[in-house]
Amino acid sequence: MPGTVTLTHWGAYRPQVQEGRVVAMKPHDGDPDPSPIGQSLPDMLTNDLRIGQPMVRAGYLETGPASRAGRGREPFVAVDWPEATQLVAGEIARVRREHGNSAIFGGSYGWASAGRFHHAQSQLHRFLNLCGGYTRSVNTYSYAAAEVLLPHVIGSRDGLDACHTPWSIIAAHTTLFVAFGGLPMKNAQVSAGGVGVHAVRGRLSECETTAFVGISPLGSDMDGVPGAEWLAVRPNTDTAMMLGLAHTLVEEDLHDRQFLTRYTTGFDRFLPYLLGETDGTPKNARWAASISGIAEATIRSLARRMARERTMISVSWSLQRASHGEQPLWMAITLAAMLGQIGLPGGGFGFGYVGSNRIGFATPDFSWPALPQGRNPVSAFIPVARLADMLRNPGASFDYDGRCYTYPDIRMVYWAGGNPFHHQQDLNKLVQAWRRPETVIVHEPAWNPLARHADIVLPCTTMLERNDLGIARDECHLFAMRRAVPPVARARSDFEILADIAALLDCRDAFTAGRDEMGWVRHLYDASRDIAASHGLDLPPFERFWEDGDIRLPDTVTPRNLLEDFRADPIAHPLATPSGKDSLGCATAVTQRSTPSNNTARLGPGILLIIEEPMQ
Repeated sequence: MPGTVTLTHWGAYRPQVQEGRVVAMKPHDGDPDPSPIGQSLPDMLTNDLRIGQPMVRAGYLETGPASRAGRGREPFVAVDWPEATQLVAGEIARVRREHGNSAIFGGSYGWASAGRFHHAQSQLHRFLNLCGGYTRSVNTYSYAAAEVLLPHVIGSRDGLDACHTPWSIIAAHTTLFVAFGGLPMKNAQVSAGGVGVHAVRGRLSECETTAFVGISPLGSDMDGVPGAEWLAVRPNTDTAMMLGLAHTLVEEDLHDRQFLTRYTTGFDRFLPYLLGETDGTPKNARWAASISGIAEATIRSLARRMARERTMISVSWSLQRASHGEQPLWMAITLAAMLGQIGLPGGGFGFGYVGSNRIGFATPDFSWPALPQGRNPVSAFIPVARLADMLRNPGASFDYDGRCYTYPDIRMVYWAGGNPFHHQQDLNKLVQAWRRPETVIVHEPAWNPLARHADIVLPCTTMLERNDLGIARDECHLFAMRRAVPPVARARSDFEILADIAALLDCRDAFTAGRDEMGWVRHLYDASRDIAASHGLDLPPFERFWEDGDIRLPDTVTPRNLLEDFRADPIAHPLATPSGKDSLGCATAVTQRSTPSNNTARLGPGILLIIEEPMQ
């Protein structure tokens, strides 16, 4: 069908349909570096692992929650949709009545679909909010420690998941790009919310005058960067190497004292530790070499190059997914401040370059619409990776962002989108914890580990079996995601599943807002059209858009360096920290646990990473 296109997290494709079956996925026109991941979609539709109708674990069907010890071990029994819908609605009503809404954990990580309407996380959370609320999770597995830490240090999350110094500025001004964790091109295949054009490889090729140094245990982390230098650092010793670089800058008087004075606070608290005055151990290049495995001469030489050249310091998201993972983030900002290049064209720092296709795009200054989730009346939450801890320890306390909270007593897990058995750190611990709730309900298209460890499995459609609006958000690229094939077997969309359950709980009208699938797709497109118009961008009428298949808006964003305004005038454009400056340290230590690491970080014997008071 002309115009049919499917946007996924790893690219846009035109489904090739023969005799009612998708036989191939043709990369969307104009994508210079398409990902092969999309070619797995045709097999996923009809594979033997596809779930064709609602399924209930045999023990649960017979004795209900009392059988939960058999979760993950027993076979499943097929039931029809009315029975499955009634079973789910009845169990939600029971848990709310007996234990309250905080006993329901709404588990969804949002990766099931790139579509704006059929976004499993939004669908489930909208439904649960209308049912009285649920316990939620906060932050991401990708960069949870950074999400908590950076607002204390620079007042925002800029340079982590948005507002990076764009590749166009790097290509024009950066002469040395130092990448802790490397620049693994395999990660650039993907972007949350969808990829219209894979541009990272092309952007890197434009950096003709930039020298790249990759610091990673894996040489393959720099395979996509021709001519890059590789320094094979020992795993989880990046902070030690940064300290060695910082010590060399001070030892050879290469650090920018004027910048540190005008734009930062706390360097005076860090410097005695760096020089060894607090513990008798100078963190010099020799000390760093013994820990990191990088030669002392190499560390000293790199420090001199960084001071001499326009330097961008990059840290991969992966580095913070380790014990004390916030250390390399904080130390990278400190090192960039010592160089005095923060806010200058092509200088400073950035987290996650090549961690996602969209990182390094010039970000539009507006947001596209999404399915409204409403308000959650329940205040209970957990950091995202504390799932097993919550299930195993109801009523126990946990620290987060300088405060102490209590784990709720979860009796039901309702999951749609994402797979905790893929994300969670300790699967043995998760399997044990997973048997604690009374009921586990999931929406899944296939028999993955999440479905196999559920009580009630509701088969949902894939992005090829429904209509949706796709927006590759940082590319200003909109896609008419027209259904390629009818739903397989008796699968239904998350929206249809939840609408029927909502009907039994007396909130169907509120959930659907009187719209069907295409009514919502049109509504979200009309909202997109209004937003675009307010920024001088003209989108065609819905009918033309739906027929053409996609719209690529002109790039009207002016590229800007991260913290450019702050650099130009820190008084007129202060950071959102108590001091208004880059907070390298202060007198208040914030003790907390952020997944999976501790945000009061020990940089070495006798010193803590000290950050400012929590932002309210």
